[in-house]
Amino acid sequence: MSEPTESPRPGEDDAPIQMTGPSFQTEPPPERDVRWVFLGPQGLRAGWSALLFIGIFFGLFFSMMAVVAELVRRGHTAGPASSPRAAALNEGISFLILVLTTWVISRVERKPLLAYGYQGRARGLRFVSGLVWGFVAISALVFGLDKLGYLAIDGRALGGEAVLHYALRWAAVFLLVAFFEESIMRGYLQFTLTRGMGFWWGAILLSFVFGFGHGHNPGESPVGLFAAGAIGLVFCLSLWYTGSLWWAVGFHAAWDWGESYFYGTADSGIVSQGHLLREHAVGAPLWSGGSTGPEGSVLVFPLLAVIVVLMVVWWGKRGEKPFAGMGWRGSSGPKREMQVRSTRG
Repeated sequence: MSEPTESPRPGEDDAPIQMTGPSFQTEPPPERDVRWVFLGPQGLRAGWSALLFIGIFFGLFFSMMAVVAELVRRGHTAGPASSPRAAALNEGISFLILVLTTWVISRVERKPLLAYGYQGRARGLRFVSGLVWGFVAISALVFGLDKLGYLAIDGRALGGEAVLHYALRWAAVFLLVAFFEESIMRGYLQFTLTRGMGFWWGAILLSFVFGFGHGHNPGESPVGLFAAGAIGLVFCLSLWYTGSLWWAVGFHAAWDWGESYFYGTADSGIVSQGHLLREHAVGAPLWSGGSTGPEGSVLVFPLLAVIVVLMVVWWGKRGEKPFAGMGWRGSSGPKREMQVRSTRG
């Protein structure tokens, strides 16, 4: 009989087990230094890019406003704040500053100046389509308020050459307004926040800022502020489907022109000098809009819902998705770098 072998004691003759093969190999975590906080796979991180844009814009803005304030102090005024001349000066300066800011940031990111919502196909068609939709939409709202007894048209306020004079001047002003507001709210910042947090999170945040920003207007109301934010989301929906801002710019300009000049109503509490028709609100401000204008009426929300449905029906079944995969999350990593294409129609 063979003698039993004695089991080795723990720690004796125990050779370490060598686990080899790809399933047991792990890569050490990448080293992160201070540059990681600021730089990602696509360059400067989205949050820092947005802050840089805002810093450049407001730096230029306050510098320019100091110059304007000095001109006003010396008596070089542009007239009442509600006049087309004063409005054109204010909006023109703001838009110029925005263009300069976007140009600087586009050089940093090595992209074309128009890369943030103004490239793509069918730009003219979308712009004209937006103009038509905008005027039809505000006309439908005014018509509904009139037929329900919440608004009364008192007749014409202008005649002769003044009709065309003010029509053209206000058209130029509201084009500047539309280009400025769409570019600053749904241009570079929207594209950058899409890269960082996803398209719709950025849209919700910027639409809230857009609505809140109307709070300084005289005669504005809570319904009007909420409506401005909701309209901002509608404009974001057009960007989501088309990849460009041309439709939103056209709609925005025509809506404001129809509201302020053609129908002569208040626009977020501001009544423009030199408007075609005279009107006055009737009844409870919740329904009539009161001093806020048609945007302050709760009837604006069913109208916006109809517009959204029409947009989904018209654009929703298109095969191309400009922001595909970035609805609720950003484009993190070099393989998911944002490539936005403007779609047809």
